[in-house]
Amino acid sequence: MEILIFCLAAFLVILGIIGSILPVLPGVPLSWAGLLVLYFIPGLPTDYWFLGITLIIAALIYILNLFIPAMGTKRYGGSRKGMIGATLGLVIGLLTPIPFGIIIGTFLGAFIGEIINRSDSKSAVKAAFGSFVGLLASSFMEFLVAFAFLLLFVYKAWEYHLIIF
Repeated sequence: MEILIFCLAAFLVILGIIGSILPVLPGVPLSWAGLLVLYFIPGLPTDYWFLGITLIIAALIYILNLFIPAMGTKRYGGSRKGMIGATLGLVIGLLTPIPFGIIIGTFLGAFIGEIINRSDSKSAVKAAFGSFVGLLASSFMEFLVAFAFLLLFVYKAWEYHLIIF
């Protein structure tokens, strides 16, 4: 039973890293779920501080992932409507089955928001590009945190003698 729980925890942590690259999966929350499942192994002392701090980090990163593309839109000269459009496009892109829906949704949302704001198409494309840059930045940030969670998982598994190098 312990091996099964450990394998499930490791699977979730690795799936979290994949999710940080593929925007369809919530990367950092999956990695955190793997850390949580690790403590379901019978006999392991539960480290509430560790789980609480990593949960706060996971929640902050997840929330930031929703806002960073909008901040990229603003940085590249986008308006408030462009930022709202980028955020709405991101959320709609998450819900669509299109493979690159999150990228397309963010870009189109910012573009449509800028057009509604009466921007010319050149500045609308620039703002939409900013949302794309923001999406890339948030994905990179998510990857770094998911990878850090993997390192923490390996450390905790080694600390509790679940893996031996």
